[in-house]
Amino acid sequence: MPDQQQPPASSGSPATAGVEDLGYEQARDELVDVVRRLEAGGTGLEEALALWERGEALADRCTRWLEGARARLDAGTAAAAAGGSDEDDEPEDDARG
Repeated sequence: MPDQQQPPASSGSPATAGVEDLGYEQARDELVDVVRRLEAGGTGLEEALALWERGEALADRCTRWLEGARARLDAGTAAAAAGGSDEDDEPEDDARG
């Protein structure tokens, strides 16, 4: 059965639409704006709830980006320690200071 065209993955709420397509910096910057708007107050209940949902989705996106980056760093560190690095690194000096 052929795949049907569907919107990007989200919880189905308009407040979280498109979050999965954002890069880390975009999601972080938008999250900062959402927090600023919530802290400023003056929004109605529905808008505040939508902002909260968006903020939660953005925070989750940032966390997953950071976890992925950590996993890549850990894999690269493990490969380098095992001598599997293809990079032309300069020899490390054990006397750091």
